[in-house]
Amino acid sequence: MKKYLKLLRVEQWVKNLFVFVPLFFSGNIKNLDLLTKSIFAFIIFSLAAGVVYILNDYNDIEADRKHPEKRRRPLASGAISKPTAVGILIGLVIVNILLTLFAQFYLNTPIWKFASIIVIYFLMNLAYTFKLKHVPIIDIFIIAIGFVLRVQAGGYITGIFISQWATLLTFVLALVLAIGKRRGELINAQISGKTRKSLDGYNVQFADIALSISITLAILCYLMFTLSPEVQLKSHSSIFYTVIFVVFAFLRYLQQTLVYNRTESPTKILYRDRYIQITLLLWVVSFLILIYFKESIHQFNLL
Repeated sequence: MKKYLKLLRVEQWVKNLFVFVPLFFSGNIKNLDLLTKSIFAFIIFSLAAGVVYILNDYNDIEADRKHPEKRRRPLASGAISKPTAVGILIGLVIVNILLTLFAQFYLNTPIWKFASIIVIYFLMNLAYTFKLKHVPIIDIFIIAIGFVLRVQAGGYITGIFISQWATLLTFVLALVLAIGKRRGELINAQISGKTRKSLDGYNVQFADIALSISITLAILCYLMFTLSPEVQLKSHSSIFYTVIFVVFAFLRYLQQTLVYNRTESPTKILYRDRYIQITLLLWVVSFLILIYFKESIHQFNLL
């Protein structure tokens, strides 16, 4: 069972939690109807991502076999055969279509906009897998747009408005992760040889500059997001102080990237780095308090 979960890259599904962003920031996390819709969005998006991962691994078998870590993937290592992978892929597509139709019936609400996001995500990643991931800069932009689509999917299925600052914040945050990953691959390429054609369009110096620019933009977008009228209205006015956690998390990420070169897979940092985990936890708790308990804060003059 483990090899099949690895084929679907279940550990990467944490990225799909971005579909809950509109629900969380809108202050509606306690709304069971909207929460159910977001859960449907997460499952459907995760299955779609599973299809994309299988396609990517199938297309990159030979290249992955030359990579020190990717050679352990089920298809590259031979743990799962090509016909079996194709069968699983087809099964996932069928299940996802049926699940989307069931969601339409169960939720009793039009979800064609949400479904269109899933189709766009799939087609975009299809182009990415077979061509665009070899085109420098465009490759990282597609990764970043994928995160924006996750947030948009969560907004469409719940009917929650997503501000421009939230959209921009999502984009530049994902751009930071994508650039960090490419930088890690560059470091690895110096040891074992390049594993991506797009790496010809990057070097470590360019990645460092691009990473610094993207992190600066991310912090700026976060500040503007917390100061935007809709966020100030839904939360306590002190919410902009949560930028402290954001800055610390980014500095820790930069440390891991520039000092320790441990960022070829950004999700590994989330799973392994205790500093970032604690910072994210404190940030989430702070947001929960400032959004969902703002009346109590005002009542007792706590801030």
